[in-house]
Amino acid sequence: MSGCEARDAKKLVRSPSGLRMVPEHRSARSPFGLDEPPWVPDKECPRCMQCDTKFDFITRKHHCRRCGKCFCDKCCSKKVPLPRMCFVDPVRQCAECALISQKEAEFYDKQLKVLMNGATFFVTLGTSDKSELMVCRLSNNQRYLVLDGDSHYEIEIIQISTVQILTEGFTPGDKDIHTYTSLLESQHITEGGNTRAIGMILQYKVPGSEELTQMKFTASEDLSCNKKLSASWLAAMHKATKLLYESRDQ
Repeated sequence: MSGCEARDAKKLVRSPSGLRMVPEHRSARSPFGLDEPPWVPDKECPRCMQCDTKFDFITRKHHCRRCGKCFCDKCCSKKVPLPRMCFVDPVRQCAECALISQKEAEFYDKQLKVLMNGATFFVTLGTSDKSELMVCRLSNNQRYLVLDGDSHYEIEIIQISTVQILTEGFTPGDKDIHTYTSLLESQHITEGGNTRAIGMILQYKVPGSEELTQMKFTASEDLSCNKKLSASWLAAMHKATKLLYESRDQ
């Protein structure tokens, strides 16, 4: 277990929304996590914020655990898992939020496991002309990319500025990459077509430095199984970056 993966203590807390298993220290939280939203006060929502039904003794009001808005039972009846807020059990959500949470479930059930299992790449640091064969994986606490080979790197997810997924199928040019300048910046997203991922370029900040460091990952061509595994890992990384990009406004 690397230094970035020392077991983070967790605690069970009860909020108005339900039971949550959260890190004892906020600094140890997953970058994929979301904060619980403040609930719209009851006195400010005399009607359902979806269908405009008036609340009364019969028609009770319910708060969506993901957005905090107030709805009638008909518009907020689904109980859906919400791992991004660390809820132990499925929680009540409005139809719109439930759909988003259900889509995110695939990331937690599939892509996150792929990222944590890791894949093998040739890694080139900066402008060097030498590459090193390394295993890259997401740490168990989801906060770092861990690279192991003759060298060892731990890149904190929140320090990554740019993720570019290199794809196969286009001639070199603007369409040769999926770009998410996602975690520290607010730049435009461009996304290519349905092509196979063959590599990745990261730009990130090293603690104590304001300059960006670049690292390039290239899938190994030696074994077809490694090539397929690397492509799956890159596709999962693409999903993770998109999730983090979209989370900035949540």
